[in-house]
Amino acid sequence: MARLTGDVDDPECNQNDCPNLYRTKRGSIIVQGDVSDAFTPSDGEGLVEIPEHVLREAFRALGW
Repeated sequence: MARLTGDVDDPECNQNDCPNLYRTKRGSIIVQGDVSDAFTPSDGEGLVEIPEHVLREAFRALGW
């Protein structure tokens, strides 16, 4: 698995618990972030919130 986002200079990020995106060997994306309660997802699914700058960093890492 490849981490697409790096360390973010954020006071909330003090124990490697910052939002991150990862790319698996199969090419899928895994999102790590704060759990959101914006709506109730289907069984077996979850919602996470990630800052826009984390997505932009991941897009740059992928060359998009």
